Amino acid sequence: MNGIDVLEETHQVNTQLSGEIKDRLAAANRIVIASHVRPDGDAIGSLLGLGLALQDAGKSVQMILADGVPSSFRYLAGSELIKKEPDSGHDTFITVDCADFKRTGKIFENFGPPDINIDHHKTNENFGRLNLIEADEVATAAILTNHLPGWGLKITQPVAAALLTGIITDTLGFRTSNTTPEALRQCATLMETGVDMPTIYMRALVTKSFPAAKYWGAGLSSLQSKHGIVWGTLTLADRKSAGYGGNDDADLINMISAIDGNKVGMVFVEQGDHHVKISWRALEPGVDVSPVAKHFKGGGHAAAAGADIEGSLSEVQKEVLAKTREMLGL
Repeated sequence: MNGIDVLEETHQVNTQLSGEIKDRLAAANRIVIASHVRPDGDAIGSLLGLGLALQDAGKSVQMILADGVPSSFRYLAGSELIKKEPDSGHDTFITVDCADFKRTGKIFENFGPPDINIDHHKTNENFGRLNLIEADEVATAAILTNHLPGWGLKITQPVAAALLTGIITDTLGFRTSNTTPEALRQCATLMETGVDMPTIYMRALVTKSFPAAKYWGAGLSSLQSKHGIVWGTLTLADRKSAGYGGNDDADLINMISAIDGNKVGMVFVEQGDHHVKISWRALEPGVDVSPVAKHFKGGGHAAAAGADIEGSLSEVQKEVLAKTREMLGL
C-alpha cells in the first residue's frame, strides 16, 4: 500500500468515525468534558471550544479541569464556567487533548472510559469508546475546527477564540516544525468570525504577570547546555520566592525553545508531592521527543512532550537527561 492509499484509508476511517461521533453527540443530553491536569492553551481552548459549541446546541455541559484555569487564560469568554469537579449525573463523557486517561486527574478514576476521546498526540492510548486521534494536526483545537461544522455545531466568535488559542499556543505562535499551510488556513477561518488574533497571540504567548517574570528569571539563571540539550530548572523555593501561584513552568519552555545551537530544550519543574514535571521540545526538524516522554509514562508528539515522574529533583534530572541523550543519540 503506497502513501496515497494510506491517506485515503485513514480519511475513510475518520469520516466514518466522525459520523459516529456526530450521532453520539446528537443523542447526548448531559455531557461532561475533561482535559488534562496542568492544562495548557490547547487543553483549555479545546475544552472551551467544544463545550461552548455544545451549549449553543442546547446541551447541558460540564467543563472540568482538575487544576482549574490558569490566570493567563481567564480572559477567554466562558472560562468562568470551567469547574474543578463534576456534579453527579451525565450520559456522555468526553476527553480532549489527553494522551493518557490518568492525566485527567484522580477525580475521574471511577468514571470509566470516556465515550469520546479527541486528541492529536501520537502517543494516545485510544482509551475511549470512540477515539478520534489525528496526530498530523498541530493541536486538538485544530481537529475540532475541522469537525465541529460536520457535527452540526456552530463556530461562534467565543468558540473561535478558544480554538484559536489552542492552535496558537501548541504551535508556539506558528514556530513548531509541524506547522502547516492547513493550520494557517484553520486560523484564517476562525479569524473570519471576528476574532482578534493579535490580541489572543499577545495574551496567550507574550504577556506575563510580574510573578511569572520573576519565576522565569530563576529558571533562566539555572540554564545549562550539554550534548545538544539546553535545560532549565524551577524549584519549589523559586516558586515561593517569585510568588507564582501555578505549578507549571509559566511557559519558560517557550523561551528555552528560542535558544540557538541545540537539538532539544527541556524544563524540570519541582512539584510539592515529590514529583518532577518535565517538558521536552524538539529544536531541530527530524528530532522526535515523544518516545522519551513515553518511556517515562508521559506523552506528546514529535515536537513537544511531557511527563510527571516521582522522585527528588536531583535524581529525576540525572536519570531523565541520561535517557534523553541515549534515546535521541546525543
